[in-house]
Order: sequence, then C-alpha cells, then structure tokens
Amino acid sequence: MTISATLAANETIAARRAAGRDVVPLAFGGANLPVHPALREAYASAASLADYGPVAGIKSAREALAGYFTRHDVPTDADQVLLGPGTKPLLFALLQALDGDVVVASPAWVSYAAQTAMVGSRPIRVPASAGEGGAPDPELLRPALFQAIKAGMRPRSIIVTLPDNPTGALPSETTMRGVCSVAEEFGLTIISDEIYRDLVFDQAAVPTPVQWAPDRTVVSTGLSKNFALGGWRLGGLRFSAGPTGERLMKRVRTAASEIWSTPPLPAQHAAALAWSDLPALRDRIDRSRHLHCTVASAVADIFRSYDLEVVKPRGAFYVWPDFEPWRAYLKTEHGISTSAELAEWLTEQWDVVTIPGSEFGDAPGSLTLRVAVPGLYGINDAQRTEVLEADDPLSVPWVSHALARLDTAVNGLVAADQLLTASR
Repeated sequence: MTISATLAANETIAARRAAGRDVVPLAFGGANLPVHPALREAYASAASLADYGPVAGIKSAREALAGYFTRHDVPTDADQVLLGPGTKPLLFALLQALDGDVVVASPAWVSYAAQTAMVGSRPIRVPASAGEGGAPDPELLRPALFQAIKAGMRPRSIIVTLPDNPTGALPSETTMRGVCSVAEEFGLTIISDEIYRDLVFDQAAVPTPVQWAPDRTVVSTGLSKNFALGGWRLGGLRFSAGPTGERLMKRVRTAASEIWSTPPLPAQHAAALAWSDLPALRDRIDRSRHLHCTVASAVADIFRSYDLEVVKPRGAFYVWPDFEPWRAYLKTEHGISTSAELAEWLTEQWDVVTIPGSEFGDAPGSLTLRVAVPGLYGINDAQRTEVLEADDPLSVPWVSHALARLDTAVNGLVAADQLLTASR
C-alpha cells in the first residue's frame, strides 16, 4: 500500500508552493476555513484536562451528538453513540468488527477500499447509478453480490456516502431505497458515512438509509467538514437501537480500548458545543454551505463550458469532471490516455493540482478527476474569513484569480476552437 492519494497531493501542493510556484490547489479534501471562536475557546478551556476519560466518550459530547442526530430526524439516545479520534479510525474499527467483505461504490473515497484490505477483507466494487454518487446502483448490486458469493467471498456490509466524496453528488431516494432492500435481502450492515451531511446544498433532500433500514444502519459523522476541524480528530458513530446495534457497538468499543483508548478530551468538550445547536454555529455552517456551493458550482461551470461531462455538485465541496469527450484529442496531442496522466499534465504544465479518478476506484483508463475547491479560499485565516463572509465569494480577488487560472489551464489542455471537430 502507498500513502493516501489525498494526503500525498497535499504534500505536492506544499512542495510546489515552497518552490515559489503559483499553485491552483484542487486536490486536498480539507474544508480550509477558520476555526470558529466559540469552538476555539471551548477547546482551550479544556486544554488542562489530561485524563484518559471513558472509551466511548464523555457524556456531554455523546448527549450532544445524540441531540444532533435527533434534530435530523434520526431519534438517538446517548448510549447509541461512540466517539473516537476522527471517523477514519472509527470506520476502521467498525470494518474490523463486521469481519467480512465490503460493498464499495465505484468511484468512492480512497480509504474505504484501503481500510477493507487492511482488515483482511476484500472490497466488492459496484458502479454508482448514472448521474449519482455515493451508493452502488441497486440494479447492479444484487447480481454483484450473487457473483461475489459464488466466488467464495463473504459480503457483510455496504458503505454509502451522503453526499459523496469524490463526486459531490447525492444518491436519489429511489437508489437508497433499493440499496436498503438489497441489504435486507442479503443481511448486510449499511455504513452510512454522513460526514458531509450538513453540507448538502438542499437540506431537505438527504436520503439517509436510517429511514428505510433503521435496524441495520450505522451512521458516521464528525467535525472535520462542517466545522473545518480535521486536525482536531473527533468523530462519532451512531448505532441502531436494540440488541444488534448494542452487540456491534460493544465490539467496536472493545477495539477502541485497545487502539486509541479514548478520544482527546479537549476536542470532546469542543464537540459538545459544536453539536449543541448554538445559533452562531448554525450560522457558520450555513455560510460554509453557501460558500462551498457557490465555488463548486463555478468550477463545474468552467469544466462544462469546454463540453466536458460533469456530475452536478449537490453537496460537500467536490467536482467530478470527465474528459471522455476529449479522449482522441488528448491522446493525439498530449499522449494522455489515463486519469493519472491527465492529472500529471495539469500539475506539471499549469500547477493545477487535482487527483486522478482512478485513485477513487474509477477504471484505470478513465479520464476523470476529483477536484476539491476549498484550496481556493486562501492561504491564511484572514483570507479565508473574507471569503467566508463575502456575499459573492467569486468576486474575491484570489478566488477569481484561481478560477481564471483553472480556465486557462483547461483551455490550454485542448484548443477550444478545435474541440468539437477533434474530439468526436
């Protein structure tokens, strides 16, 4: 295994900046916004707390997270919640506890398949529905499971992401109902990664599987995306009520006690405030959502203006352009025939850093890219605050400059006046 592609890209951006390059950073999936003062104060006030604390997390933080889920129409008791040092280790411990092969959509976040392999299981790749993302196509899921079982695999779970990383798309209610139906048929646990849930652009349209499969769904969330607190490492799992959820939570908690012991106490105290529905923090999430939507939509429009196929961003802060309409031209003019070669060309020729779609499970010969927009918000907290508070983020000079650089790079990739004749 190699270092995560997203973290490696972040190192590439840092190295090129250190060399004095004018980088357009569209690779790393951090939210790239300032810490809200209220959360900073809550963390600082608890900085002297050096005890280990309960394995599952302190009561106030678990109660706050239970309240968060309940406000989102998922009734939850604090005893159904387990906290950990970020959702990555929580998902790893959960996959280990489930002990079986895992259905992963194609494309999907890089760590799902990697963690599945690390616990000794195998990913079962199933393409997402056309125009969607974050969940396997239920029409393809059933035959894929039959085939996997016939091949001697042991499917035990399905991972869905609402909204999706890498595409920024959202599964439809029809898709999610279908996934839940197949999960019921095959006795699979659904892992619903909802770390970006607060950043769905239309908050009335989040089809969480808890609605249709409440007894077999585990939900994960955290503070890294909605509050841009990735480095604080604090996440949570919500297990179903009843004996099945209790048994699974006990196995994960046992693993937690041997791996990380307890989540960091200062971050837990900040989390108790973050999940408390404080008006000022609701406003921060609303502003963040508006910013991500505005910039992601503008980036998608740039790619779309060059006749590219682009999934409509519906949440998070990602764009997923597909350069397939340019395949013949890219091969002839630049020798590009894979997403890795495409991403490398943009980096080396224009300092536009993205991640190839193949890193997310797309076909090796695909021409897709995962584009993350928060890198455009600025290089320090003063710039990021100005962008966050702007009525029109696209008019902020460094944002408009980066968008113009991106447009120039894409235009340089193919002669726009030759596109319609050369690519068809």
